[in-house]
Amino acid sequence: MLVRRSHERGITTLTLDSPHNRNALSARLVSELHEGLAEAAGDKAARAVVLTHTGSTFCAGADLREAGTDASAPLGLVRLMRAVVELPKPVVAVADGHVRAGGTGLLGACDISVAGEGATFAFTEARLGLAPAVISMPLLPRLDARAAARYYLTGERFDAAEAARIGLVTLAGKPADVLPPLLDGLRRGSPQGLAESKRLTTADVRRAFDRDTDELAALSARLFASEEAHEGMTAFLERRDPAWLR
Repeated sequence: MLVRRSHERGITTLTLDSPHNRNALSARLVSELHEGLAEAAGDKAARAVVLTHTGSTFCAGADLREAGTDASAPLGLVRLMRAVVELPKPVVAVADGHVRAGGTGLLGACDISVAGEGATFAFTEARLGLAPAVISMPLLPRLDARAAARYYLTGERFDAAEAARIGLVTLAGKPADVLPPLLDGLRRGSPQGLAESKRLTTADVRRAFDRDTDELAALSARLFASEEAHEGMTAFLERRDPAWLR
């Protein structure tokens, strides 16, 4: 399995466990994550879901070895992010490793997120001939606009403290220290109270999905099929500079 599931005291934990490809969003991992979310949604004893990872990377984004051949991949990521946003239970992301590209969209779809000292972040799409298209739906309603422009355009890496400052994550700190009080608070919530409170806080994000999914998924598919993106992804996999670098 690429997504391990466990349950303890009202909390379902889904652990991305595909370190060989940096927990990239392969079709298999996405399918297993959907299954885990659906199971948690139907579990009356579960008050919340924790999404975490093994290895040094929370999620590297699209699996580039699949992306160029799967035109449905952008819509697949949309469905996954929307499943997180619309789950009637809070989802808490715990990232204590690298988060890149589509991985930031998965993180941004979560209701609460904790970034450990080992976490780093980057929107690397522009460097690959792509753009942070579909992940903008959960991210732009929550990010500082000037910071979003900077990091979308430059692809710079930034740390957990900066991620918290710009609104990408909720808290920066040691997960072992900051996670227990968060989970205790969620355990005290009633199923109805948590579900309806989440609907209030995700309203803008859900409206973005309703409004922009078709346009941004089409943009993402077009970019992935382009010659520039082919060069960018090939250069990345071959660990060399792309042809446009001067």
